Amino acid sequence: MAQTLAMPLAPSLSVICKGGNSSYSLSNTLYFSNPTPPKFRGLSIKCARVGGVEIPNNKRVEFSLQYIHGIGRTRARQILCDLSMDNKITKELSEDELIIIRDEVSKYMIEGDLRRFNALAIRRLKEIQCYRGMRHIQGLPCRGQRTKNNCRTLKGKRVSIAGKKKAPR
Repeated sequence: MAQTLAMPLAPSLSVICKGGNSSYSLSNTLYFSNPTPPKFRGLSIKCARVGGVEIPNNKRVEFSLQYIHGIGRTRARQILCDLSMDNKITKELSEDELIIIRDEVSKYMIEGDLRRFNALAIRRLKEIQCYRGMRHIQGLPCRGQRTKNNCRTLKGKRVSIAGKKKAPR
């Protein structure tokens, strides 16, 4: 007869002890020490905050830094090389290493400052009404791409024109 122990390992798991008799004996009973009770209501995952962004804990530093706007693969590698730091998993970083990374990242133009800089550059192009500025105003690509077939990202969803007939085949 199978008996379930008093304390399951997880909400969906339980340990089953097979014994010949139905009474509990010390040889058939398993006890597990649980020093930290599991938290089901809130997450206990601690994310590192660098440059005003919470970077993921379960990835390597090189890839975690890429979650910050303005830091790509090249700049992330450059930061690690400048600090001569190993590319280890983010949750294994000590507080001192995190402080050093924060200081190095703060030297670059990232997040809000970079977005503001780009928006001001585009606004300046629109104000002086150069070719690129006019293309931004019209919502068309400004780097020479063809617009007959593609560029749906900028143009938006197709709009049918009333009264236009398709050519016969």
